Amino acid sequence: MEFDELSNQVIGCAIKVHRELGPGLLESTYEQCLAHELKLNGIAFRLQHPQPVEYKGIRLDCGYRIDILVADALILELKSVEEIKGVHHAQLLTYMKLAGVKTGLLINFNVTKFKNGIKRFVL
Repeated sequence: MEFDELSNQVIGCAIKVHRELGPGLLESTYEQCLAHELKLNGIAFRLQHPQPVEYKGIRLDCGYRIDILVADALILELKSVEEIKGVHHAQLLTYMKLAGVKTGLLINFNVTKFKNGIKRFVL
């Protein structure tokens, strides 16, 4: 897999978290640890970034939150599930469209081999 530099840096941070913790913890744990790793590596991000919905010229706060928005250019949707499903793909793609961000990573930490838990999306 060949990714852009920002995606590669973020994946490197996620690999460190996965190596340290392994699978089986709550998504919120991985989110906090990945945020810490991003900070240690000087990567700008926003945690639980609110994502409003634009509808007929009105901006509505519907309670959507992007897990981690990296450098206003990459959305991270984190999971700790047995299996990634189509709804998880749809969720990330929808966040990307709503935020106007072209690149996203769907990361599932609940895998034995971390490379099996990463999927990159580009609009």
